[in-house]
Amino acid sequence: MSQEPLRVAAALVVGADNRIFFQKRSAQRKLFPNSWDVVGGHLEPGETVAEALAREIHEETGWHLAEVLATVGDYRYTGEDGFERWETDFLVRVDGDLARPQLEVGKHTEFRWLADDELDVLDESAHINDGMIRQLAEDGFAVLHGLGT
Repeated sequence: MSQEPLRVAAALVVGADNRIFFQKRSAQRKLFPNSWDVVGGHLEPGETVAEALAREIHEETGWHLAEVLATVGDYRYTGEDGFERWETDFLVRVDGDLARPQLEVGKHTEFRWLADDELDVLDESAHINDGMIRQLAEDGFAVLHGLGT
């Protein structure tokens, strides 16, 4: 009997200048170590995708979800741990000090706000995540531009 995929909610946080926030996972992380990533994580038991999205934003950055602008898409992948995941990604705006995210100690080591012409840095970890984050970033910017913001 196959197991249901693990559900993941993720946020592409959009800043005032329409740059998107990325953070680097620590080298100690089991899944995608030392890789650029967006904000997000697994749903907890009984939690909705919307609840997980708001919780993960706050846990990983200290910010508060202000607005969901759009859904970027659904992505399915199998992690290095062998578990299939079903991730839904959203473009969001947040409240808080965008210049000083409170990165989770031990989980993330640095952050960057990137414009759509600055995504080459995400290729540093393409060998770890099969280019998934670069593709997600490109999809996110395509949706953002489609909103006319």
